[in-house]
Amino acid sequence: MSLSVSTGKAWDDVATILRRSLTRQQFETWFRGMRIVHLDEQRAEFTVPNNFLREWIRKKYLGLLRSAMHEAVAGHPEIDIRVAAETYAPAPPAEPAPVPHGEDPAALRSDIILNRQYTFDTFVAGPSNNLAHAAAMAVAETPGKSYNPLFLHGAVGLGKTHLLQAVCHRILDRRPEMRILYLSCETFTNHFVAAVAHGELESFRYRYRHVDLLLIDDIHLLANKDRTQEEFFHTFNTLYNANKQIVLSSDSTPAEIPTLEERLVSRFKWGMVARIDQPGYETRTAIISRKVEMHGIPFPDEVIRFLGENIRSNIRELEGVVNKIAGIAHIYKRPVDMETAREAIRDLLPSRPNRVSIDGIIRTVSDHYAVRISDLHSKKRTKSIAFPRQICMYLARCLTSHSLEEIGGYFGGRDHTTVMYAFDKISRQAKKEPALTQTLERLTAEISS
Repeated sequence: MSLSVSTGKAWDDVATILRRSLTRQQFETWFRGMRIVHLDEQRAEFTVPNNFLREWIRKKYLGLLRSAMHEAVAGHPEIDIRVAAETYAPAPPAEPAPVPHGEDPAALRSDIILNRQYTFDTFVAGPSNNLAHAAAMAVAETPGKSYNPLFLHGAVGLGKTHLLQAVCHRILDRRPEMRILYLSCETFTNHFVAAVAHGELESFRYRYRHVDLLLIDDIHLLANKDRTQEEFFHTFNTLYNANKQIVLSSDSTPAEIPTLEERLVSRFKWGMVARIDQPGYETRTAIISRKVEMHGIPFPDEVIRFLGENIRSNIRELEGVVNKIAGIAHIYKRPVDMETAREAIRDLLPSRPNRVSIDGIIRTVSDHYAVRISDLHSKKRTKSIAFPRQICMYLARCLTSHSLEEIGGYFGGRDHTTVMYAFDKISRQAKKEPALTQTLERLTAEISS
């Protein structure tokens, strides 16, 4: 085979050969987004827009593709199919022809490349997201039967997209014959506008209403789009009445989406509406630990606790900080220590002098009562440890802005009621014992300095 054959010319020839054996619908469905990105005597590397197409082509069309490749070029290079790095938004078919006899109609695909890391195995569940996580897993196990629709809502960067993609991955692994369409609300709107402009509404409706699973990210973007809402209303009804699964994500509840029609608000509530909140301290440290494992670079426990305490906005920021620290350690051959961690998040820390940390409280109380820090974090309940631990919880409640749940997370994952009990107990005891009041004042002064 001559290396002078360009990848573009090779793909044009392969596509021409494929069209001889496929209907127009079949080719547009499965091969329109395919490209050849590398070609030599040993290997021909193809790309496709998403994992679903790659697995389906491997399963159903690999022999046909190999035959077309061998006819198009000299030699017999091995075929490799991977997912393209860039996204690709396929246009709807030019005509709404019925699915040919004997052909599986799993023609509909995503405009979003699935992230291989966004699976249920890598999702860290905690009090802030337990309901959403459990509901998403139930949907993946029995689509169309458990919670339909599943409506996930929460602020940016808290894991909504992770769960939607986890559902896709689980179903693709266990039921690859299912027809999945996963895309953004913006893409749905753009496709609808284009269909109206070109008189292709029937093609549009065929595309969106002949699926087993429809997942749409950022459905709140339907706000102020009356005609698009009307179309989605009928799409929703068609799928729901056919027991097809619908999964939606939004930055707000259905009722809080501006100008959303009441009939859509009502339907979005039919199944399960699950909120994802900002993760508490214990969940944040678990997320950091999981990301650290993926990098393969050990982070000391004090660094993980430091990051969990100071990075509180969202999960994406946590991931970014871990990546930054790992990058600094790798590029500059530096150890991952507190100095590196502080440098990495310097721009993220509030410009507030003498900021009190729970770690600082624990160190001070540990020194004062001569107990080990590890014991304060442990589940031990002996009086010599339980009382200093309650002092820590009391001071954390007084001197930091952490929630009860977050404070409990520092002390062996105790719940908010334990923290509240400790606070009330120390408060009552301090009123009766001047010596304890003086101790608390000394500890507070030392911590604050």
